[in-house]
Amino acid sequence: MSSTNLPLLDSPYHSYTYAYPHKTAYRPFSPRSLSDVWQEQNKQALFLYLHIPFCEMRCDFCNLFTTVNASSTIETEYLNALERQARQTKQSLGDMKVVQLAIGGGTPTYLKPAELERVYRIIDIFNVDYPRVPASVEVSPATATADRLHILAAHHTQRVSIGVQSFVESEVKSVGRPQRNAKVFRALEAIRHSGIPVLNIDLIYGLAYQTPQSWLLSLQTALEFQPEELFLYPLYVRPLTGIGLSGKSWDDERFELYQRGRDYLLAHGYQQVSMRMFRRSASLAGQGEYCCQNDGMLGLGCGARSYTHELHYSSEYAVGQESVKSILQDYIRRSPQDFAKVNYGFQLNQDNQQRRFIIQSLLHSSGLSFPLYQQRFHSDPLQDYPQLQSLFAAGLAQQTDKRITLTAQGLAYSDAIGPWLYADEVVNQMSSYKLS
Repeated sequence: MSSTNLPLLDSPYHSYTYAYPHKTAYRPFSPRSLSDVWQEQNKQALFLYLHIPFCEMRCDFCNLFTTVNASSTIETEYLNALERQARQTKQSLGDMKVVQLAIGGGTPTYLKPAELERVYRIIDIFNVDYPRVPASVEVSPATATADRLHILAAHHTQRVSIGVQSFVESEVKSVGRPQRNAKVFRALEAIRHSGIPVLNIDLIYGLAYQTPQSWLLSLQTALEFQPEELFLYPLYVRPLTGIGLSGKSWDDERFELYQRGRDYLLAHGYQQVSMRMFRRSASLAGQGEYCCQNDGMLGLGCGARSYTHELHYSSEYAVGQESVKSILQDYIRRSPQDFAKVNYGFQLNQDNQQRRFIIQSLLHSSGLSFPLYQQRFHSDPLQDYPQLQSLFAAGLAQQTDKRITLTAQGLAYSDAIGPWLYADEVVNQMSSYKLS
């Protein structure tokens, strides 16, 4: 760690921490074959992720790799390339087993029903064992239609996640999303009638014009649909997004809204799984056999990331629409031979593998298991990173037997604790990254 001083007194919102190293730490490297990259990785418990980079509109807070209003020709060419990549990847990896599946974006259900069916035919290349494999798909209020949901249900989708963000129309309009509640309610009712067992609703706090009362209204409205899961996201000011140009900051307001949202959901029977995730039952779909600290992720599609122990790789990243389109065109033109190699990502040394394991563990309510860490690295996390003791002194973590878990306050400060654990080389790579 670069410092033993906790960054918690200035702000709980340093950066959205969901993966390590962050994609802005990725850089080009000499091409490596997929077969070599995956040779030493256990391939019998893989998370398969397909990225569909299309949306009907781009929200001002979004920094995902996606493009809007793509032509049907681009969609067809993209699925052609996705199939080439899938076939070449399966050939390169050989014997493998998918134990968890997600289709994200973008908005996968932006695709027409026939194109959605094709996505599932591409997934069939990997012999996914439905319905044993937990499968999740992202949808939007405009695209969660009965015909598309029927396709998802027919392919044993167990979880649908919908980005509502707010049930107050003026709040979502402030982030460039002209969303009407009537359409949102129709989408939620369609999901509840689809037979898909798990509904997740995404909400955002820290929006313009949002008050504690309007935030509570959104939470109350969401619970009318009895979602099995909710994700509560803080609004971040990001460069090259619509809001990023305004330079606003709302730390105190966001933290108050977070606490109100957390307490409201806990009082209504939800369990807190992470800073963002709240679940009504611990036995719901989405767990499977996959262990994010140890098992590999296989990402297909332009913008998807793949993880082995020693290498994280992807296509290049961008937010600006011209750069996104350029990267997308490059992806569409790739041959099977091109997909047999990777040349952009981050090589993880032992230190970064350990930091990733600790971050992925600590920021989840289940915490950091000493036996699992010992099994993987043959050492003790507190000896390797004695600075972790600072979390105990600050009341942010506790140790029980052979496990470290964050306290309620620690979970609230996840987006400060995560970056505090980043290696200096990763921080330097991120800070020098030129976003296009």
